Amino acid sequence: MRILHLSDTHGCHRRLRELPEADVVVHSGDFCMAGTEDEAFDFINWFCNLSYKHKIFIAGNHDDSLYGAKIEGLDNNTHYLCNTRIEIEGIKFYGIPMFMEDCISGRENIHYAKIPTDTDILITHAPPYGILDLDEGINYGSERLLEKLATLNLKAHLFGHIHSSHGLEIINGITFSNGSVVKSNYSTLYIPNEVFV
Repeated sequence: MRILHLSDTHGCHRRLRELPEADVVVHSGDFCMAGTEDEAFDFINWFCNLSYKHKIFIAGNHDDSLYGAKIEGLDNNTHYLCNTRIEIEGIKFYGIPMFMEDCISGRENIHYAKIPTDTDILITHAPPYGILDLDEGINYGSERLLEKLATLNLKAHLFGHIHSSHGLEIINGITFSNGSVVKSNYSTLYIPNEVFV
C-alpha cells in the first residue's frame, strides 16, 4: 500500500498541486492556522475533492474548532478519526487528535493507552519522544506515546507537529513519518512524504 502523508499545512493546502499517486492520503492534523470553523470547512472541502481512493484525517492543536465535533456528511471514502479506527484493504488505521484541552487535562495520555494492539498504521499529531521531534536542540515528542509504541507491532507511525523535523525514519522495521508540509517559517513547503507498507 502506498500512503501519501501530509501534516501541518496550516491553511496552505491549496498550494499543494500535482501530488503523487497513492492508495491512501493521510493528513495528521494542523490544517488550520487560527482554528476557525471556516478554515476547517475549507480544508475538509479541499480534502474531500482530492482524487484519492481513500482519505483519512485527524485534528491537530491548531484545529480547535473540531474539539467535540461530530463530523457528518463526508464522502464514503473520507474518514475523520478521533480516537477511532478504520480498516482499509486489510490495513488497520487508528487516529488520535491533539487538542490542547486533552493535553492540559491528561486525557491525551489516556487516549495513547487505549491504542488497539492490532493497529497497523498509527496516526497522531504529536511525535513520539526522540523520533523526528527535534527543534532547536529540544525533543518535543511524547514519552508516553513512545512507551506505548513498544507494546505495538506497527508497520508505520504518521505524525507532524514539529515542522523542523520533517522526514522519514525506519526504526526496527517501523516507518516513522513526520509529514509537516509547512516549514518553520510558515511560508515555504516541504515535499510531502510517501510511505510504503
